[in-house]
Amino acid sequence: MMGQYNQTNVKEFVFMGFSRDRNLNLCLFVVFLSMYLVTLTGNTLIIVAIRIDPRLSTPMYFFLSNLSFLDICYTTSVVPQLLLHSLTSHKVISFSRCMAQLYISLSLGGIEFILLAAMAYDRYVAVCYPLHYMTIMSRRVYIQMAMASWMGGFLNALVQTVFTMHLQFCSFNTINHFACELLAVIKVACSNTFVNEIVIIVAGVIVLLIPCGVVLLSYVYIIRAILRIRSSEGRQRAFSTCTSHLTVVTLCYGTAIFAYMSPKANTSPNQDKMVSIFYAVVTPMLNPIIYSLRNKEVKGALSKAVRKSITT
Repeated sequence: MMGQYNQTNVKEFVFMGFSRDRNLNLCLFVVFLSMYLVTLTGNTLIIVAIRIDPRLSTPMYFFLSNLSFLDICYTTSVVPQLLLHSLTSHKVISFSRCMAQLYISLSLGGIEFILLAAMAYDRYVAVCYPLHYMTIMSRRVYIQMAMASWMGGFLNALVQTVFTMHLQFCSFNTINHFACELLAVIKVACSNTFVNEIVIIVAGVIVLLIPCGVVLLSYVYIIRAILRIRSSEGRQRAFSTCTSHLTVVTLCYGTAIFAYMSPKANTSPNQDKMVSIFYAVVTPMLNPIIYSLRNKEVKGALSKAVRKSITT
């Protein structure tokens, strides 16, 4: 029996996508292509601006450039395929490509959750220990924190992908989704998925809830420190360094917790698709907009980067 479950009879999966209506799919193609181009442009500009402006050579902007690179990779792992399938009725992906997409999206998602926690710790040190900030957040420390985020995300994805690959997929190979999303893939397995569900819960606690707890605890101390500042101008300046990150954290963690940690009995496939679109397409597009609108230094660096690109 174990040997039987270690084999898969499915060579490919078929996506149901959003709709079979051709006109609606063409509209979705235009919308997703526009959002994808905005995501690529915005996040690339953030990375370039941080690279060329010496004032942004700090841990906060190092983490931000990592976040922008992650957003580019994450949305690229989903959107090009989504655009292609919007123009065709034959929405097919091979088993190996599906597992590769699953691994990449899980890796990048996990990295982002851990990286946002590292960014929260960086803001905590900056606000609560400003005189010791550069000593505590040395180059070695923040690079190690970023490396830990990447390694944690890759390891989490490896474990979950291996467990998914050992499921048995039989004649029913239609995934009610637009991509190889973990929960959608597991739903079409014809073997027992209890172990996989346990692994998802454990991974959710380690990669999602614990980093979220770190963020919440950091902001408890940050808010307490800000409230102790006597001048309103000082409080506003201290809080302004955190608002962009806090907004992104709310979008990212809120959507992911709703998708992976909420009771599945009350969610529909269409609702799952909309949630996936939000954290795979909408959030990566909004992140550079949020940081550029709420951060004067980033806006100045972006203007400098745009002027430089125009003159060259």
